[in-house]
Amino acid sequence: MDELSGKTAVITGAASGIGAGMAEAFAEAGVSLALLDLDEERLRRAADRLSPGGVEVRCFVADVSDRDAMKRAAAQVADVFPAVHILCNNAGVGYTGVPLDRVPDADWDWVLGVNLMGVVNGLQAFLPAMLAHGEGGHVVNTASIGGHHVMPGWCYGVYTTSKFAVVGLSEALAGDLADSNIGVSVLCPAAVDTAIYDVGRNRPARFGGSFDQAPDPKLAAALKDGMKPVEVGRWTIRAILDGQLYIFPHPHTRDLIARRHGRLMAAYDWAAQVAPEIGAATSGGRP
Repeated sequence: MDELSGKTAVITGAASGIGAGMAEAFAEAGVSLALLDLDEERLRRAADRLSPGGVEVRCFVADVSDRDAMKRAAAQVADVFPAVHILCNNAGVGYTGVPLDRVPDADWDWVLGVNLMGVVNGLQAFLPAMLAHGEGGHVVNTASIGGHHVMPGWCYGVYTTSKFAVVGLSEALAGDLADSNIGVSVLCPAAVDTAIYDVGRNRPARFGGSFDQAPDPKLAAALKDGMKPVEVGRWTIRAILDGQLYIFPHPHTRDLIARRHGRLMAAYDWAAQVAPEIGAATSGGRP
């Protein structure tokens, strides 16, 4: 896509945080907005802030972890907007402070249901029509730097599991859509000034209902000092226009990725050293 003005974007998790920042940035670029969120009151407030900007803004209440609800939302969006050009599968929940061996089943279901299956459900609900209308478009899936790197001591394994999966899904999607006119980006920010750990208030009853979650004070402070959501939205727009698959808005995280890949390369060095000892077990054909 080389022009966004006059296009329509669907943004999930649009009531607050990065989703609201995306909405603000897209409105600045002249993009009409279909805003989806589970929190109807905050969603309406977010829309009210954007409406004076001159673009059409509509709200749709939907739980991204509910496949049928997302399909209903897609039908409602189609009744209002002739075509969707940008799909931002952004809705997400934070989860930290619990070692993996102590995570309740319901919390696994909730985090993966929103952070991973929310992306899947968004794709299934909106992508077929985007491909069918032939006007081109772009999909943005929100992951995290936590989808490439695990921070020791944070006990956020459920969260990072979901975000690693979103990175892999996005890479696969980019390959699947390579011959189409739909681009793909995966957004991988570090600290952003959001209330991502305040989402327990909206946890659906089928996942255990609402609860309070207090992140590590250092993590909470990092988020408070983090990038403003609208800045992340502007990074997203630039990535769409430039056709970038990976969006890393925080340059300092480059060192984290480099160290991780250094460990991977060291593992290959180890494999080369032990291969002669293992012999025939490693002599099979290449995949």
